[in-house]
Amino acid sequence: MEHNDNPKKLFGLLGRNIDYSFSRKYFTERFEKDEQHDFSYVNFDLADISEFPSIIKNNRNLKGLNVTIPYKESVIPFLDKMSVNAEKIGAVNTIKFTKKGYLKGYNTDFYGFKKALKPLLQPHHQKALILGTGGASKGVAFALEQLGILYAFVSRQATENTIDYNRINATTFDNYQIIVNCTPIGTSPDIEKFPDLPYQFFTDKHIAFDLIYNPEETAFLKKAKANGATIKNGYDMLVFQAEKSWKIWNE
Repeated sequence: MEHNDNPKKLFGLLGRNIDYSFSRKYFTERFEKDEQHDFSYVNFDLADISEFPSIIKNNRNLKGLNVTIPYKESVIPFLDKMSVNAEKIGAVNTIKFTKKGYLKGYNTDFYGFKKALKPLLQPHHQKALILGTGGASKGVAFALEQLGILYAFVSRQATENTIDYNRINATTFDNYQIIVNCTPIGTSPDIEKFPDLPYQFFTDKHIAFDLIYNPEETAFLKKAKANGATIKNGYDMLVFQAEKSWKIWNE
């Protein structure tokens, strides 16, 4: 996959099945608005992360990448360095190509999520359930730690560090006032799908946060909202993390 005909500074998104991508549209519009004609942003849609070295080899003008599902963790072995926070989180969503030619990984997901969630928080929001255990969930967990909010992971199968959906009941909802969907369930085009929760236990004391931004209001958010919950999709989080990525690339 070559993009050598692009302007001298190339940026892009690394992922799988990413035609829907927020990032390409966002950065392309940003470059146009700022009249930055020497920048271009493209999608690198890889069937497998093993194809990543060929992207580097064939695109010498690459300056930075965003990373999305499912490569936020599997891209790490290909990097030369990682920021302190990315190291702690164990997931990367931003890669900078340094002046010396090194690939350095960062995590801006936690920053975007933290900044998007913070205005919604009230004193009673003390604990959170994180649905999913992928790379995005790790950034969310790190942000919650920084905010002093306790959390538990939810997965389809219980492990030492996670609970399964079958164990979630009224008591769970009493104890956890923030529910964050970090799974792709409900993403367009499968907009009728939603995580398997007892939605009747949502109340006006709860926050339902979905990292998905397309559709704007997922089935998860609709069902939580119907029971009084404050809802938030992932759009603002993406804008915040994208702007943070841009700063990192241009430092």
